[in-house]
Amino acid sequence: MSTTTDTTTGTSTTASPPAPSLESRVTGALVGAAVGDALGGAVEGWSPEAIAERHGGRVRGIVEPFHRDQWRTARPIAPYHKGDGHVTDDTLMTHALVRVYEKVRDHLDAYAVADHLVPDLITTPRWIPELDAEALPLQRIFLAEKWIVARIHYGHVDPREAGVGNIVNCGAAMYMAPVGLVNAGNPAAAYAEALDVAGAHQSSYGREAAGVFAAAVAAACKPGATPESVVGDALALAKDGTRAAIEAVAAAAAGIDGFEEALKPLREAVAPFDTVGPEYRQPSLGARRPSRLHAIEELPVALGMLLVGGGDFGETVLGSVNYGRDCDSIATMSGAIVGALHGEDAVPAEWSEEIARASRLDLRAPAGVLAGVAREVFARDTRRRREHEALFHAIAGV
Repeated sequence: MSTTTDTTTGTSTTASPPAPSLESRVTGALVGAAVGDALGGAVEGWSPEAIAERHGGRVRGIVEPFHRDQWRTARPIAPYHKGDGHVTDDTLMTHALVRVYEKVRDHLDAYAVADHLVPDLITTPRWIPELDAEALPLQRIFLAEKWIVARIHYGHVDPREAGVGNIVNCGAAMYMAPVGLVNAGNPAAAYAEALDVAGAHQSSYGREAAGVFAAAVAAACKPGATPESVVGDALALAKDGTRAAIEAVAAAAAGIDGFEEALKPLREAVAPFDTVGPEYRQPSLGARRPSRLHAIEELPVALGMLLVGGGDFGETVLGSVNYGRDCDSIATMSGAIVGALHGEDAVPAEWSEEIARASRLDLRAPAGVLAGVAREVFARDTRRRREHEALFHAIAGV
């Protein structure tokens, strides 16, 4: 904020900083997501206690692999070079979805996944930071993402139904930020589009989380949005166990100042809705199965950390990282939301620049592409709306 003084009256007024531009919000969201992904990837799968023991306290920035030089062979991480500023499949899939928007230049659906995302994953080699090599993205993505290729490319399943039968996890939700950004300011539209896109990948509460996360990103783009308003917009759309989990985590986050004291309460709040169980690397027999009563863990915790951090990027994302478990995806989501809230200046440059260098990726270029697409889509939506208004006037005699 800036303060100005009226020289005639001697009174001072405080002016709020200008709202971030669309381009700044898109850049903040995509770069923020990549930063969260890279910070969290180094400690993914571990508990807060194990993370603190390994690093002599909480993680406060970019750290080396959990197993140091043994990352090539240490199970269960091998053969991925997590840590040292390397992004994971969360960012690779997010950038792939941006490339689909770049081709289609309009709203997406499940058929866009079949026509463009699947070929992108299986035909074009790209730099994979965790492999320290150029390879097909298919060779890096997790089984839940390989499912898309198996079902659509090899099984010729209707893309709208291809997600049925897949393990229910955060696989679709983790890369839905672009959907929220294309629908910036319109959470309901983002929710609907993400549900359609995610239908090719997930079912049940995994698909629901994709819709709610996209809605949260769209809500964060509203001028004057706050962490509380973002969570409110998410709750207005969320259904079943996803809604109940967000409500529980938000209640647990209320009044907590600082992520250190939030780690245990947020886990306790989301645990009744999480099918994985207390041991992240030893999932329960009921893990990742469809249910109207449950939710993925990652989205509610990301929203909880958003509240705990008060929208501050460092506090929100580092809380997500030190939570452990699937913390790269949690931090991807929370980083995207804070970046959309406050724009690119909210993301610490010392992190984003080093992660871009270490990952050998241009983290800003996809944002420039997506912001341009968002403007084109809005112009098309405006024309379509006006055409419909004219038709409805003629039909209804209004």
